Amino acid sequence: MDGFRIPVGEWAATAVDWVRDNLEALLDVISMVVRFLVDGLTDLLVATPIPIAVLAAALISWLLRSWQLAVGTVIMFTVIVGMQMWVSAMQTLALVLVAALVAIAISIPLGIWSARNATVRAVVKPVLDFMQTMPAFVYLIPAIVFFSIGVVPGVVATVIFSVPPGVRMTELGIRGVDPETVEAGHAFGATPRQILRGVQLPLALPTIMAGVNQVIMLALSMAVIAGMAGADGLGKKVVEAISTINTAQGVEAGLGVVFLAVFLDRVTAALGNPSEYRGSLLGALRRRRGKRRADADAIHAVPERVPTPVGA
Repeated sequence: MDGFRIPVGEWAATAVDWVRDNLEALLDVISMVVRFLVDGLTDLLVATPIPIAVLAAALISWLLRSWQLAVGTVIMFTVIVGMQMWVSAMQTLALVLVAALVAIAISIPLGIWSARNATVRAVVKPVLDFMQTMPAFVYLIPAIVFFSIGVVPGVVATVIFSVPPGVRMTELGIRGVDPETVEAGHAFGATPRQILRGVQLPLALPTIMAGVNQVIMLALSMAVIAGMAGADGLGKKVVEAISTINTAQGVEAGLGVVFLAVFLDRVTAALGNPSEYRGSLLGALRRRRGKRRADADAIHAVPERVPTPVGA
């Protein structure tokens, strides 16, 4: 048995080489699109005047969460500017947003399909287990082979690492809808697509948005690993600090990642139901609109007094 060995690694390397040699055109298109999206968003974020960018982030925080988060956002982003990490933070933010959007575009439809088809669920589940348990560094090896050094392999590895929670939470949300509610939709003659749009997705939205939040957090957690692949941003600063034993730079870049994570986590957590957060502007507007509608319904519900006939 000492000489027996299953060459799984060689088989995987052969498959990677085959993809690189035979799908070069497709890989070039993916590389061009990803680089265009990340570079374009990075240029937009960096070109935006810092005060306007900070105020916009604070307004988003207040709109969706609370004024306290808005104040905290101003403080955190001001610290990032003071550490001279603003450009790197915007590069990381662009990478995370592009990777998260791609992961969400893949995971939500796949999660819906898995929730509505038992065969798809049986196939997808072990694949997701594999994707979640495989060390994230391993994803960089084929990504670098396919796309060379730069931002593209970082985005690809981030997407692969971030997809599983989005699929799982979407499937959980759709399958968690009360079956009696779905049956009521069938009883009224609704088609499966109408039930999905009008019943299952609205009721599963908080769970789906929790999955979106996890996708974004995992994408941000890959920032350092993407930096190892050559992607610009805070991750690259951390890698440089490790290679040069630069404690100051490592702490500053790490704080930048933490501040971005806090901002993105709090904002995306509120997307599912901003009305739950008393301090959010959007929640206040929805509550005021609901109160006005309730008052209007109460007025219309008051029966009109029938005048008593004269002489009765």
